[in-house]
Amino acid sequence: MNGPKAIPVRVERVESITADIRRFTLVSADGGGSLPAYSAGSHVVVTMHGDARTWRNAYSLTKPAGARDAYQIMVRRVAASRGGSAFMHTQVHEGTQLEISMPSNFFPLARRAAKHVIVAGGIGITPFLSMLPELAASRACVEMHLCCRPEDAEALQALIDERIAGNVTVYTDLQDAETRFGSMLAAQPPGTHLYTCGPSGLMEGLAQVARSLGWPDSHFHQESFGGASHGEPFVAVLAKSGCEVAVGAHQSLLEALEAAGIDVPYMCRGGACGTCTLEVLEGEPEHRDFFQSAAERATNCNVLPCVSRARSERLVLNI
Repeated sequence: MNGPKAIPVRVERVESITADIRRFTLVSADGGGSLPAYSAGSHVVVTMHGDARTWRNAYSLTKPAGARDAYQIMVRRVAASRGGSAFMHTQVHEGTQLEISMPSNFFPLARRAAKHVIVAGGIGITPFLSMLPELAASRACVEMHLCCRPEDAEALQALIDERIAGNVTVYTDLQDAETRFGSMLAAQPPGTHLYTCGPSGLMEGLAQVARSLGWPDSHFHQESFGGASHGEPFVAVLAKSGCEVAVGAHQSLLEALEAAGIDVPYMCRGGACGTCTLEVLEGEPEHRDFFQSAAERATNCNVLPCVSRARSERLVLNI
């Protein structure tokens, strides 16, 4: 595995937060050691060994930063899961041994921000659960918006209320980003930073609205864990060996390469850090990352295989 160093952990507790969201408490596998420290907004990659394949999914750490006795992650079971969330819900129990990566953070707080506006969509609440206590402790100006299903609203808001008091708005109906958040974003004072995590449609919509209002890219931040990497099958051609790797409809390019024994470096597995970037020699990528700029995407010179796919039937990579 050409990724972050693996840490063996044991599942100490499993709790149901909603009908399809579970919280897992992880402790050191040796029973007494402290886990590595992490900063607010960090995540770990969990390795899950199934009978026929291995999954590696990134999950936010939801305890306040500084907690080293145990980590907590929350996993929503996805109906059209590629396998990872189903594995966590059906195969992982109290006492199960797992491997996790060292914590990484590509979604840190902008500590000099005049104000922090947070928009979370459903399970996208998770990275903010470690951020909110730190913001509260520093008496930062915070405005939070949560979009979720009606049946999840009470449980998710309770998680927020445990960490920060007041100024939280919950929405349980569907509206486009401009209609719901356009006026709110336009009214923010200079120096405000926007953080979003949730479905790609929500994040892309908010980014479009923010850019149309003149927000600099440095003032809005997005976190994604690659849940929307499915699409039309295609073939990845490895130029240096001539090997051809079939990428299935419900499989990321990175997963297909790993299954074929190709060791590709990675860190976030969510299109945020750029660690897994591969050079494209032929073909047209379908970019789904949050790392490249619009100008970089337009060149089609590189692809982030953790989330991006191909619009063409073949994609020739310089590996």
